[in-house]
Amino acid sequence: MVSDLHYWSRLKNNRAGLAGLIIVVSFFLLAVGVWAGLLGQGWSAAGGERWAPPGAEAWFGTNLLGQDIFQRSVFSVRTAFEIGLIVSILSTALGAALGAIAGWYGKSWVDGTVLWLAGVLDSIPFYLFVAAVAFALQGKPWAMQIAMIATFWTATGRLVRAEVMKLKTREFVLSARAIGLPDLLILSRHVLPNTLHILLIQISITFVAAIKTEVILSFLGLGVQDGVSWGLMLAESTQEVLAGHFNNFLAASIMLFALLMGFNLFSDALQDAFDPKQAAL
Repeated sequence: MVSDLHYWSRLKNNRAGLAGLIIVVSFFLLAVGVWAGLLGQGWSAAGGERWAPPGAEAWFGTNLLGQDIFQRSVFSVRTAFEIGLIVSILSTALGAALGAIAGWYGKSWVDGTVLWLAGVLDSIPFYLFVAAVAFALQGKPWAMQIAMIATFWTATGRLVRAEVMKLKTREFVLSARAIGLPDLLILSRHVLPNTLHILLIQISITFVAAIKTEVILSFLGLGVQDGVSWGLMLAESTQEVLAGHFNNFLAASIMLFALLMGFNLFSDALQDAFDPKQAAL
């Protein structure tokens, strides 16, 4: 058994992973600045010159309405983290719960029901289903987040199910059952903590998927309704690019690319650190 310290030591020695972590932390600090009211608060003000070039007053220039592109792109960091954190944490928690129950009661009707539900959701074209749910719930709070949570849990559920089916045959679990501990207590206290490495990786992967999905839905008009996001900025830029103005498009694209690249690098490093094949080396 490889100790937790060995996992973290391997993670610290992954330079690409550390670079990704630095990028993610930098963006998170930007989001904290927006939450604290220190950054991006003028994102909706339209008092500037239309399509002004980058300058001291507007670092990335202004858009069609004279809004500061830098302020909008920074405020969109908050939007990305709010959606990414909510969706990744809740969908991973849902997948962990359903996967743990399915794995514990493997080969039973409970297991079959969870697998059937996951199979149905996975058989529907992903973006079509999410767009349909978001459209059906349009105008309601958290419509887009609910749509993503309802679909993103399946991968985590399958991974946790497989891990629980292995763990429940281990001696420490058999001993807990032998002394009469309730199933729910064994699952929550002894089994699920041993799936933490899977859950950490899934949270990072789902965070990326949630941001990309939000951008697509917002671009289509089904995402963010009462704020601003990189998806909305890209949708706005379609008219501006035709007129030869690329600042809005470049700002949203570069910020989106940087955050997703950081999370992908960190996610890959997590997978390498917790890979059992690497642990045996």
